[in-house]
Parts: sequence; structure tokens; C-alpha cells
Amino acid sequence: MPYTATMKDFIFFDLNNWYMKFRFLFIMLLFPIGVVMAQKSDPGLNNFQIAWQLINNFYVDTVNSDLLAREAIASMLKKLDPHSVLIPAEEVKAMNEPLDGNFEGVGIEFAILDDTLTVVSAIPGGPSHKVGIASGDRIVAIDGSNIASIGIQNSDVFGLLRGKKGTEVTMTILRKENRQSVDYKVVRDKIPINSVEAAYMISPVTGYIKINRFAATTHDEFCEALKLLKKEKMDNLILDLRGNGGGYLKTALDIADELIGPGKMLLFTQGNSVPRREHHATGGGQWEKGELLVLIDEFSASASEIVAGAIQDWDRGVIMGRRSFGKGLVQRPFTLPDGSEIRLTIAKYYTPSGRSIQKPYENGVKAYHNELNQRMMHGEMVFRDSIKFKNEKMYETLGSKRLVFGGGGIMPDIFVPLDTLMYTRLYQNLHASGAFNRFVLRYADANRATLKQLYPDIKTFTSDFSASDSLTFQLINEAGIDMDMAENREQFKISEILIKTQLKAYLARDLWGTSAYYQIINGIMPAVQKSVEVIENEKTFSQILSERVPLESF
Repeated sequence: MPYTATMKDFIFFDLNNWYMKFRFLFIMLLFPIGVVMAQKSDPGLNNFQIAWQLINNFYVDTVNSDLLAREAIASMLKKLDPHSVLIPAEEVKAMNEPLDGNFEGVGIEFAILDDTLTVVSAIPGGPSHKVGIASGDRIVAIDGSNIASIGIQNSDVFGLLRGKKGTEVTMTILRKENRQSVDYKVVRDKIPINSVEAAYMISPVTGYIKINRFAATTHDEFCEALKLLKKEKMDNLILDLRGNGGGYLKTALDIADELIGPGKMLLFTQGNSVPRREHHATGGGQWEKGELLVLIDEFSASASEIVAGAIQDWDRGVIMGRRSFGKGLVQRPFTLPDGSEIRLTIAKYYTPSGRSIQKPYENGVKAYHNELNQRMMHGEMVFRDSIKFKNEKMYETLGSKRLVFGGGGIMPDIFVPLDTLMYTRLYQNLHASGAFNRFVLRYADANRATLKQLYPDIKTFTSDFSASDSLTFQLINEAGIDMDMAENREQFKISEILIKTQLKAYLARDLWGTSAYYQIINGIMPAVQKSVEVIENEKTFSQILSERVPLESF
């Protein structure tokens, strides 16, 4: 039966229509009070405020204002540049931890092996290390609750073991040589996150330091590493910044200050609303005189580029590798009332010679982040002649007046092509499977006492241990790779040295830590081996810093 409108309905619609008109006019009358000043300076802001009020007051469904605001802010920032971002409140702490240089917890590196939480290592000096927890221990319960064979995930472990400094957690440990489990009470504390991954003498006269990020503690770690290497009679220093995506500006300047003489400009920053600000070396650095070589690649960004750029501009050392990423925008964090954080670009970095580090980003965020793939497709990673800058403006270094490139990123003095020969599909599949970690953990766990007895230190292990064919094929079998296939056998021949060295390096890391890993793997890395050759050839090294030498000369 069709519906027939009554007088009641007409009265309702009339009243509703009147109410809506009144509400709209009331809102419009209020707008001038809040937006007259904004309208004079920025009509766009006026439009945004009106749109926000219209949505909240007239939209057909209930609006989640928090979500809408977050999306609006994120979209605005996305239109500015690739590095201005909104970080939700729940993610701020996790994102800051690596740069703060510490977190609060029990202090273990772990892996989930055969559905059991296994201690890879207890961080020296940390809470777990102090009570006697060691590599190979199985954590079967936390605060009395069983966690073995229940499908525990990494995120679950973080939730159970991290916590505020001073709080207590009981971990039930099952050790291989014991039949009974033991409860360890651990008081959580601040746990350092080391950013200096390796520091050792790579030859009798040359030291090697690898920094993975510029965190709050990096400068102290770097100075301590320098002291140790100087005690070992270091004449030359190789600073490895490959893969280092940056971090704190102050830390980068502190590191550069250790390497560059007093009074010299390290960097200047400038923006539309930020006046030019220069940063100068203060003097008294630990390595202002010794020979210096810096390794960079396409993943070296921001703070890494600041250090490399200052060293290159002052002819302080040789830059070697591939063109760096090209991230030269300064972000300042602004905390919003809900705890979220806007990291807003406020200025650009410039090297002492006036070069802008930042590569172009006018084609949008997607194109910007795809730029490294474009480099690969154009052959830049393999052939120096294929490198093309958007702005090929030339600058002069401040010492010997060598020509250097501007237009985005730091162009090395010596180009080292990407070595893809050993990285076959077989190796890539083996690495991606996680077999290295799983296999080495099991092997080290079963043979730890014997290995420590045969190889009491990393020096003995480096010279005397080699991964046998039998051990290597056990590793490959762990990954489920069929070696009966002719293609796999051919690829193994190409990747054999890499696979066996990687296996040895992972084992060294399990026994002696991250620095030991690099001591092994660097032995077959062309860029590192070439850097030792260059820095220890006095004639070649000084020639590079005094004039532009053709690549073919090296």
C-alpha cells in the first residue's frame, strides 16, 4: 500500500528544514570571528576550516574526527616534500628508540627457534648478562606463563620482556647441559642500542669503523672506538657509512668535528623561514691528522652525507663507493596535543662549498622513492659514466680546488661498481629463506663448547676455520633448495665463496658479536678491499686529494 503524507509529516519537515537553515546560518555567522585574520593572509586555510565545519555538522554519517584530522594532516604533508611526515602517537616512541640509543628491557638478542624463544646473546653489562643468562639458553616461561611451543611471535616477545626501568620479570630458563629449568629474576634497565657495529684493525696499520646510524650515543661510541684503534697503532682510518640512513644532525657534526680541523665550516642550513646557520669545527678532534677514507653507497643519506660532504669539501679524506642517496632536508619535530608528532622540513643542508645535498623531488613522493631503481636501470650502479645529475653544477673543494658535483647526493672521488656477479638467484633464495640464521643458531648451540675450545678468539677463528662442503650443503638443505637441479649446481659454483664466507661470518657473529661478522665478510667485499689498497698507497692517496684523477688510474 503506498504511503500518504500527513500534516504531521509536513510540520516535521518544515521544522527540520528551518532548523537546518538556522544551524547553517549560525555557523556561517561564527566563522568571521575565527577566520578573518586567516582570510587576509591565507584564503586556503579559510576554505579548510569551512570544509571541516561543514563535514562535522552536515555529513550524513557520524564522522571520526581524529581519523579525519590525521588523514588531512598526512595528505597536506605529503604534498610538501618526501620527508615531512605525521607520526601517530603510538608509533613515536618506537621510531625514536634507535636514535635515542637505548630502550628499556632485559637486554637480550633473541631468535625463535623450533617454536622456542632462544637467547642469541645477552648484551654485555645488561640486566640478563648480570644474572648469568647466556647464549643458547631457552626461555620457556615468563612470569610463570609457558611460552614454549605455542606459536610465539617476535611482537609477543617485545610485549613480554620490554618494560619500564626498575620493574622485575622472571624468566624460566632451560639450559642444554641441565635437565631442570631455572628461574632468573631480572630487573629491567636501560639497554644500549649500539650504532658502531664494528671497530677493528683491518690491517696492521689501518683501522676500520662501521657506523649504522647517527644516534644520541654514536659520538661516544665512535670516540671509544678511535681510542682503542689508536692504542693498536692505527695510521689510517676507513669509516664505513654504507647503508647508513642518517639520524641526528648534532651527532653528525660531532663526528665530523673529530675528523676536521678547528674553525672550518662543517655545514650550513637555510630555509624560507629559517635564517642561514653555520656550524664550525671546534678543534681537539681525535683524528684530525691521520689518513681518512669514507665508504658510501646509494643508501648513505642525510647525516652520512653531511659527514662525507664536509670531508670531501675540505680535501680531508677520500670518498669512495657510489653516489649517496641525496637527502638534504632538515626536519624539526613538533608534538601535537594527542601525542602524535609532525616532522616538518624547515631548511636544507648545504656542504661547506655551498652544495645542496638534496636531490629533486618535484615529481612526487612515488617518483622520489623510485629514483634508486631508476639509477639501477640506467646503469649508474655499475658504470660511472652513466651517472646523471639533475643539476650538474660544479663546485670547488676548499683546499686543492678540485671539482665536485652538486645537484643531489655526494659523488665519490673513487667509484666502486655494484658487484652482482656472486649474488645469484640461488644465493638470494638462500638468504631470503632465513636459513643462515636458523642453521647457524642450531650449529652453534650444538657445538659452542667445542668451537670455543678450538678457536679461543676471533683472530684464530678467522685464520683457521673454514666452512666445509658438508656444512655448506647442510645449510642449503635447511633452505629446501634442490641441488639435484643443474641450474642450482651452476649457480652454487658462482656463489660458493660468498655462501661459505657468509656462513663463517654468521657463526663468528654468534660467538663474538657483530664486529666479528664484519671482520669475516669484509675479507671478500671488493669495496672494502679496494679501500685498504688505496689508503695504504701514499702516492695514490695524496694524488686523489690534490687533483681529479681518472677512474682508470685505480
